[in-house]
Amino acid sequence: MSLLKKLEVPHEGGTIPDPWINNDIKPVETARRKWGFWTFNNYWVLINCNISTYMTGSSLIPLGLSWWQAVIAIVVGNVLASVFIVLNSLPGAYYHLGFPVANRYVWGMWGSQWVVWNRIFLSIIWYSFQAWVGGECVYVCLQAIWPSLEDRIPNHMPASTGMTTAEFVAYIIFMVISLPFVYVRPHNLQQLFYISATIVLVFEIVLLIWSLATMGSSGFGATMSSTTTSSGWMIAYGIISTIGSIAAGILNQTDYARFARRPRDAIYGQIISAALCAIASSVIGILVTAATQNRYGEALWNLPNLLSAVIETGGSRSRAAAFFGGVALIVSQIGVNVPGFDFAAIWPKYINIRRGAYLTVLISIAANPWKLVNTATTFITVLSSYSVFVGPMVGLMISSYLIVNQVKIKVPDLFVGNTDSIYWYTYGVNWRAVAAWICGVVPSLPGFVAYVNPNVSVPVGLTHLYYICFLSGMSISGAVYVALHYAVPDKRLQAFVNSAPPARQLMAEYREMYDDPDEVSNVEVAQGKVDI
Repeated sequence: MSLLKKLEVPHEGGTIPDPWINNDIKPVETARRKWGFWTFNNYWVLINCNISTYMTGSSLIPLGLSWWQAVIAIVVGNVLASVFIVLNSLPGAYYHLGFPVANRYVWGMWGSQWVVWNRIFLSIIWYSFQAWVGGECVYVCLQAIWPSLEDRIPNHMPASTGMTTAEFVAYIIFMVISLPFVYVRPHNLQQLFYISATIVLVFEIVLLIWSLATMGSSGFGATMSSTTTSSGWMIAYGIISTIGSIAAGILNQTDYARFARRPRDAIYGQIISAALCAIASSVIGILVTAATQNRYGEALWNLPNLLSAVIETGGSRSRAAAFFGGVALIVSQIGVNVPGFDFAAIWPKYINIRRGAYLTVLISIAANPWKLVNTATTFITVLSSYSVFVGPMVGLMISSYLIVNQVKIKVPDLFVGNTDSIYWYTYGVNWRAVAAWICGVVPSLPGFVAYVNPNVSVPVGLTHLYYICFLSGMSISGAVYVALHYAVPDKRLQAFVNSAPPARQLMAEYREMYDDPDEVSNVEVAQGKVDI
């Protein structure tokens, strides 16, 4: 018992730890609301100008899309994604609630655990993938210094692992470099975003200029010159794949929006930059790959691979350029990987954001990222396919906040783990959310199974439905959730929504409550002792 006591998360003011709240998941007070317009803007420059977004064309063009069809899919997909990002940011921007807590009014106090665990799974896989890519960037820097790196670090890895000892050493170096940055709390990340975003933006522009200026008479490769065109359904699938690549970010964007100084900072800081940066980075990826394809004899979509080719075919100046390019990518990868939000809500009494972040780092190694990256395009496509399950979750969050709750949230009840909370529903689970989520997922499952296993044959209509799984799942789940709440309403929730003051007044009152620790303690709020 004494050991468990020592493991409890420290709380402000010496308050007693509560199993449903800690300082990292409570509504964000003024002192931690530091993200302005430019912080959100730079956040999306960093997120959508990274290597994964740059490689978007590597998963679209092999589908059979021409370069211009891929660009159409990229533009439409990212514009839609930006709209969903902003809509799902609203609970964070106005009530300063994080993703795990916001889902309590959607799924119920215990039901929300299902969504949080799904998001934890995604974050572990994504962190693992991004960390390995960061290791590839470290490898480029080491290779630039010692071109015979593989000889200096003899390989003792079996061929089945798909990596060499030198590559694994580079991965470990990146993980170690990242650890101090993982320690920084999210509300203090502005400077990291500013620096990382500036570096990666300059790097990609310079890379584009270099590739086009040195292309010479070799011209663009087959990536651009191909005249193959695909059907409208494949373009639709390309759009959903584009949305799917950022679906996990759409799902939990309220985790970041809660740090906004003002709601409009989160809204205007994301609505344009999220789409613009993703489109620009993806198009740059297509152009650079096409411009260098004939030069290096193959389409090098992966930036570290491209920099390695520059080292192998160039002199000392090329090595120096590749080294600084590798450094720029390392900085951007560190900025991209900010884990730990969702773990903090699983066991608030024992896990905060820092502990959750280091848990994510530790567990991510077990995901064997070296195998994931060996088939990068397949990995990105499979991760995008998780839209089958994520799209309906996003639909539930948006419809619950805007329509069912009518933008009115009883914040104290989100931290009460018993029947006193209006969000307790039925034994802690909102069965309407469960039913609506299933309705959104099931129609896309046959096409999903057939895509994963080509030996399975399904009607073409079900395949087409899978091609638009994020949009169809989100729409179906959202509609069913609203219909069930109107057909079989929860009486206590409905009474609160009907009798509560206007939403703006609610927001102001709750903001004042959590901003003034002398007025009300966290435990009083968590236990429902304060009623507004």
